[in-house]
Amino acid sequence: MKIGALALAATILYGFTSFAANTPTAGTIISEKSVECGTKNKGKKTVKSSTALLCQQYVVRTATIEYEIRQPKPSDQAIIAANSAIQFTISKDKMKFKLNGKSYEFLIVGTSAITGR
Repeated sequence: MKIGALALAATILYGFTSFAANTPTAGTIISEKSVECGTKNKGKKTVKSSTALLCQQYVVRTATIEYEIRQPKPSDQAIIAANSAIQFTISKDKMKFKLNGKSYEFLIVGTSAITGR
C-alpha cells in the first residue's frame, strides 16, 4: 500500500516538473551582434583561401536570466530586431520560439543571472 502511494506521488511530481519545463517563458531580445562561427574554404585547403563565416548572436533577457543564443549554422536568416518580445521554450541546449509567424531555433551559448537592483 505504501509503495503504491509513493509511486503515485513520484509520478505526479515528475509530471508537474515535465509540464513546467514545456511552458513558454516570456523574454525580450536585447541586442544582436555578428560573431565568427566557422570558415569556408575556397578551392584548396589552405589558410590563405579560407573566409570567415558569421552568425548572429542575440541576448535574450527574462525576469531572472540573460541567455546568449546563436544560430546553429551560418545562413541567410533575417536579423531579428532588438526589443522584440518573444515566448520561448528550452530543450536541452536549444531555445525555440516564433516571431512574426516564423519559427526559430538557436543554440544557447551562455547564461547569466540578473542581479537584484
